[in-house]
Amino acid sequence: MNNLTIYGICQTGLAKRKKAILGLIIRYGFLFRMHREYLREHNPIRFDDLCLSGKLWTYLADLNEQAQDRLDTIIQQMKEAEGVTEDLKRTQQMVWVQSMNGIRNRAEEIVLTELIYS
Repeated sequence: MNNLTIYGICQTGLAKRKKAILGLIIRYGFLFRMHREYLREHNPIRFDDLCLSGKLWTYLADLNEQAQDRLDTIIQQMKEAEGVTEDLKRTQQMVWVQSMNGIRNRAEEIVLTELIYS
């Protein structure tokens, strides 16, 4: 069975659960899509197995939830460690924005390494 046929089967499975899954894709879109593409390219047997068993979208939704929880935890820990507080937000907004952007980028890289590309 070639990838196009398997992809077609996955798309049929998606059509059946479209409403529930569409909300997850919209909410956690980038992590969802990144891991799906990683599986497709680097672990095609697992990807095909999940597609054919109809568990791909559930698997990705669970992974997304774990990744988002981990991201939130890491961001909170980094904020506390670096002293990025609401007081800083009130007094020096641009410094707070710079700090939060840096924290978010580092946290996303950690989550990508730990969960998405593993």
